[in-house]
Amino acid sequence: MAQKLWTRDEEIIVFNLYCKIPFRQSSKNHPEVIRIANLIGRSPSAVNMKIGNFGSFDETLKSKGIVGLKNASKLDAQIWAEFNNRWDELSFESERLIAELKGEVQIPGGQEEVVAARRRINQDFFRKAVLVAYGNACCITGLNNSELLIASHIKPWAVGNESEKTNPANGLCLNALHDKAFDRGFITVTPDYKIHVSKDISDVCDGATVEKFFMSCDGQKISLPEKFAPQKEFLIYHNDEVFQNWR
Repeated sequence: MAQKLWTRDEEIIVFNLYCKIPFRQSSKNHPEVIRIANLIGRSPSAVNMKIGNFGSFDETLKSKGIVGLKNASKLDAQIWAEFNNRWDELSFESERLIAELKGEVQIPGGQEEVVAARRRINQDFFRKAVLVAYGNACCITGLNNSELLIASHIKPWAVGNESEKTNPANGLCLNALHDKAFDRGFITVTPDYKIHVSKDISDVCDGATVEKFFMSCDGQKISLPEKFAPQKEFLIYHNDEVFQNWR
């Protein structure tokens, strides 16, 4: 019997999963792999292999010496190329397909409802992808309590386009304190992934607080994620447009 060919919709759903689970923890026994396999009518082994195929295109994984599978198909390459820089479309389309397969209530037809639903779906995708990439730990302190972690935008939400807002490579996993400091420009991360603290932070925090929570990490490198390494263009934007106001 001929092997059933993968469809575009199936691949989009698995690409969503690729973004939401640690690559090295993916296996046919992973509960999320099993869940998606049951949803699309594939075996867990087949879904896990597809995740391995997508990993073969990921430059961040390659930089860490992690190699995906070598039998990626033409459709795998097409899906990666199409959605790798269109994260808002990947998030929304994949979640729509998942909802249809689960028989869930569809998004209301009104324009305002669609916009609100898209924003909520994309924000949820961004947070899950960023936290998973960093192993659910703050890239500065190592704090690993998910309730205290933020998927922080490097190029701020207010000025990014829709794809930039959803792009996991525009994110850092930070604890709530350092997220606020990063958002306000008290700290930044340079293109070589080093933490830089503004001298002006002393104007709003007392010396002991600055030393304990900020100066102690000045000049150190952040912990880099398994995948979706921060894109340098976003770090440069933060350095020039957010952090410069505090120099």
